[in-house]
Amino acid sequence: MPPRAAPSGGSGRGGRGRGGGGRGGRGVGPAIPPTRAAPGGNAGLPDTSSHITTVGVKRTAFGTSGRAFNVFTNHFEVKIPEANIHHYDVVISPSEKTLPARLNMEIIERLQTIIAPQVFTPRAVYDGRKNMFAARPLPFGPSGEFEVTLVDPPSPGDANRGAEPGRPPKAYKVKLTHVATINPEVLARFLQGKQSHDNTVLTAITALNVVIRMEPSLKYPFNVRSFFTDREKKDIGGGIVLWRGYFQSVRPAIGRMLINVDISTGAMYKPGPLLNIALEFLGYDGPHKFSHELRERVKLQRFLSGVRVTVEIPGQRQTGRRPARVVKKVSTAGPGGLTFVNREGVRLSVTEYFQKAHNYRLRYPGVPCVELGSGALIPMEVCHVFEGQIMRKQVPPEKTKDVLDFATKKPQERLASIRNGLGVLAYGQSEYVRQFGLMVQPNATPVSLQARILDPPVLQYGQGSRQPTIKPRDGAWNMIDKKFFRPVTIRRWCVAVFERMPRFRMELAQEMVHGMLQAFESVGITVLERDPVIEWANANEPVAPFLRKVGGECVKKNAGQGGPDLIVAVLPEASADLYMRIKHFGDITQGVATQCLRSMKCSRAKAQYFANVCLKINVKLGGINTIPDARSVPVLTDPHNPTIVMGADVIHPAPGADGRPSFTALVANVDSDTAKYIADCRVQTSRQEMIDDLEDMAKGIIQMYQGYRAGVERKQGNPKRIIFYRDGVSEGQFQHVLDYELPQLRAACAATGVQAKITVIVVGKRHHVRFFPQSQNDADRSGNCPAGTVVDKDIVHPTEFDFYLQSHSGLLGTSRPAHYSVLYDENNFTPDSLQALSFALCHVYARSTRSVSIPAPVYYADIVCTRAKNHYDPEGNMDFEGSGAPLDDAQKKSALDAFKAAFKPLHATQRKVMYFS
Repeated sequence: MPPRAAPSGGSGRGGRGRGGGGRGGRGVGPAIPPTRAAPGGNAGLPDTSSHITTVGVKRTAFGTSGRAFNVFTNHFEVKIPEANIHHYDVVISPSEKTLPARLNMEIIERLQTIIAPQVFTPRAVYDGRKNMFAARPLPFGPSGEFEVTLVDPPSPGDANRGAEPGRPPKAYKVKLTHVATINPEVLARFLQGKQSHDNTVLTAITALNVVIRMEPSLKYPFNVRSFFTDREKKDIGGGIVLWRGYFQSVRPAIGRMLINVDISTGAMYKPGPLLNIALEFLGYDGPHKFSHELRERVKLQRFLSGVRVTVEIPGQRQTGRRPARVVKKVSTAGPGGLTFVNREGVRLSVTEYFQKAHNYRLRYPGVPCVELGSGALIPMEVCHVFEGQIMRKQVPPEKTKDVLDFATKKPQERLASIRNGLGVLAYGQSEYVRQFGLMVQPNATPVSLQARILDPPVLQYGQGSRQPTIKPRDGAWNMIDKKFFRPVTIRRWCVAVFERMPRFRMELAQEMVHGMLQAFESVGITVLERDPVIEWANANEPVAPFLRKVGGECVKKNAGQGGPDLIVAVLPEASADLYMRIKHFGDITQGVATQCLRSMKCSRAKAQYFANVCLKINVKLGGINTIPDARSVPVLTDPHNPTIVMGADVIHPAPGADGRPSFTALVANVDSDTAKYIADCRVQTSRQEMIDDLEDMAKGIIQMYQGYRAGVERKQGNPKRIIFYRDGVSEGQFQHVLDYELPQLRAACAATGVQAKITVIVVGKRHHVRFFPQSQNDADRSGNCPAGTVVDKDIVHPTEFDFYLQSHSGLLGTSRPAHYSVLYDENNFTPDSLQALSFALCHVYARSTRSVSIPAPVYYADIVCTRAKNHYDPEGNMDFEGSGAPLDDAQKKSALDAFKAAFKPLHATQRKVMYFS
């Protein structure tokens, strides 16, 4: 028997399969004969009668403002089936734990092609989980049971000794139960706005998605809605190869069904000997470099956990394909230092076992083994990674640029790739697509539609500006001849240098101070101290004591008047750990503004660089850079309707990081001009999407709004409107937002004596909808649609109020519009007013003089979530990534409790400013 580690809970085939179906909703869908909505008028609007229900707000009108122009979009028309679709529930047993979708697909494919082909003619489609759909009733009545046996061939060593197979045959029972008959007529009515968005519709959309994905999911590596082929690939080092993939999703639109097709990128494990991949990942030039140090082992374990390997002993003949085994852990020692007791009761090392059982002498006794899902310990040198395995983890930060380079395509190149993708998807050749009666024309062209370009808001700058107002062009403007709307005064400040002195000498530091002073003056910031303290940290000097020392020098120099208002920290390259420590000191411990600069960037930097730094410093100290002009966005700055605009987000731990928490953030304006924002951040249960502490967070923010309005602006009255932008919610969770988060907002209003009308809008970025200008005259310099492009017809939801807004100008690749879904609206905004308001909020992002891709408060909430790690003591050894090894429920709870207990709140002074900018 192969060597085994001590049991550590859990076993089996591991791996994360793809999830199936899901809520179809807007992310998925069928298509009907085009009863096309004519531009203009009320054509295409849903039935207004009350029996047609929706999750979000029902669409009552289309937007009309802006200049119209024509675009292509990456959607293709599809004709929906006319015959009924039969839905079956699938239960595969025994299944102590959820089987990977890949294995489930294998079981069902064997059932349909070998065990009972006569039952499954034509073949049914399956989502890898619980849902099977058939084009006709399967001939076994309400339910049927089948047995499917999967046999693994023997291992090379066992085969040579004539021993038993590597694993006994595994029998699975498959129970199929008919749960529903879906009449496509329901779908046709839904697309025409004459049917509610109910479960029948969702299941029909799910069914069509399973139909189009069935063929590629049997042929190629897949990941939920994308599959990947090796036709176009790139080795980026570190044991990772990128493959080009195709995303496809059936989506309902107004009057027709569409397939959304896009190109995507898959990070795959590099095929070949596992030892080579491990060395490449760690950056080692040979096996002698392995140190068995904990950090090295955990890093490698995170990367390799979940990869499937075959055991191939050099020099031994392969007899049939060896079954793949899942790597769970990396061992703490080499094979010579790992022992186990065999069946005869003899203690052997792994090295001795391979010599005796396989007549193979291990070449690298210093290299760790991998522990498989079954507990077996196998030396890396005999493990082989086969091609086409998706790495379901975050790509290492140093590889992000390589991924972006591979994934980025200019608009016209991307559209050409998508057109070519129809050939790879080959809908007409798929037996599944044909037998269900779905039809995509073989020469289908991307959908053409009319978009509009909205007028940008006028932005207002401060007193002393030669040009006090400016209207952005192509999503950008500049600070020339402009002073901040409300510039701050810096009384005392200091410079802490963490770069080595030979690399960042005193004259460079003084030059930098001079550049900053000039920039401060040009934007209107008053600086009372012209010669700040400049100190260099010694190598490996602890950050907090050093910053305290520099602050103390500043106090001494200023005759005890007080500590610094601002600490400027100069950092070397690759200094993420230093950055985190500085932010913890400034934001959490001391309550002082910190501005980190890279030594390479701030050495001999141009005026533009320091002007950009000023954008951040001014708001960190409580200033306001610019505000939208009241006349250009009346709906946002109406003095009779004081408005709080909130942005909320939740960020989850990386795949495989068990027991790590999720973080939540709420950001909102406290001023009447929706330009000065404050934030609150909390820690909550891992991977929970709904925000637990929203009521408490919203209550605190409303109270701060009330305090600022009365104390600083000297204005009367409570907020009359709350506009709540929510990021990161999938369509399947829209109802949860209304059921769980909206009541918390109402409760926060009641607790603060506020009677405000609430509007809830979900902002989606994780979608594959793109727009391509048909004429280059309508494109910006990057070839993308111009900033302010809005689409609220043709490809949007058949019944609910949603729209796409691309609010930023392109830089690289193809711009992604944001998708806005209005879930609740007591303010009765018109499409034009809500689109203008959202576009205006994309211009008040303090860090830049460009409009951004989503409204500033949502963007800030995203940043605050990402920076949540700074709330933990850097000396506290909190591990945010996990070891890669699976944890049981008790271990997960214990880890989560520790994270909740160690989370430190923001310092009181930082709660009032935009510390996150």
